Amino acid sequence: MTNFSRRGAMGLLGGAATLPMLGTPALANTKMTVGALRFTSHAASFVAFERGYFADEGLDVEFKFFQAAQPMAVAIASGDADYAVTAISGGLVSLAEKGAAKVIGGALSEEKGIDGQKILASNAAYEAGLTSPAALGGKNYAVTQAGSSFHYMGSKISAAEDVSVKFKPLQKVGAIIGAMKSGQVDAWSIVPHIAKGLAGAGAVKIIGNVADYIPNYQVTTVFTSANNAENERGQTEAFLRAFSRGADDFNAALVDKTAGDEAATDMVKLIHKYVYADRPFEKAEKSIRNGAMRINQNAGLNMSSVQDQLDWFKSEGLIKDSITSETLVDSSYAPTI
Repeated sequence: MTNFSRRGAMGLLGGAATLPMLGTPALANTKMTVGALRFTSHAASFVAFERGYFADEGLDVEFKFFQAAQPMAVAIASGDADYAVTAISGGLVSLAEKGAAKVIGGALSEEKGIDGQKILASNAAYEAGLTSPAALGGKNYAVTQAGSSFHYMGSKISAAEDVSVKFKPLQKVGAIIGAMKSGQVDAWSIVPHIAKGLAGAGAVKIIGNVADYIPNYQVTTVFTSANNAENERGQTEAFLRAFSRGADDFNAALVDKTAGDEAATDMVKLIHKYVYADRPFEKAEKSIRNGAMRINQNAGLNMSSVQDQLDWFKSEGLIKDSITSETLVDSSYAPTI
């Protein structure tokens, strides 16, 4: 696990803050740990850090990197991380039910017209006939853990195709990639910067789009501890303001492409410090650009999608039927969409 930190103001290099000044910003040099995955989908946090938006809010940020959603949720609950961005998982919902965590906003979203998450087949499965999601019946579908976003996507896709799949938990994204390459699992769904990179290298085949099965899917959310949400309002608002500025810059550069070619290249170089950092820029650039999905403005949260996910968790017996969206979400911080 690798940590990065930067202190001191770095000047304004991006768009204006978008969240209203609803409370007192955190005091200067307030230290906090932000959980993240080394995915393009976490770019808003990386941009806010690199361009000084966290520092502008008086936040001294250190990143803690994870390889799956549920361990990040546990880290928030235990105080090992203060804020994080990741998919809703059964573990996160259970921690919210216990009063340990709260979703405070939305991040990555599937959006019509923007190339999103892909459904993949291993080469061996593809050669054996898995050329579309309709052929998933009886196949092994890779997930990190039961109740993960991968489990949700695979279940929704297979239900839409009226087929049954076998979910195989492999704990980490890296392990899933290895299993897909070797044919130990047949199918998976993942963000485009990983999916297109693997397919482009000939390691897997793309057989569908998640958005065709789960339109307007709220893929990831911004969350924190229940204590931060309830008792550290100024600090939490400051975090969201900086995060939202980072999202605005990212969307303008790589999603809407309104900032110009130079800004787009600068954004890819910034993200490359965190995503595919072990590859030369020339090899990483295409994959990073391929991963440019919408990060919601002002950390807006799609509550219909959140509710659909909660309903699915309940149908699978992964969370209690008594849990509501209010159990999981503090809707006072960001707009709902």
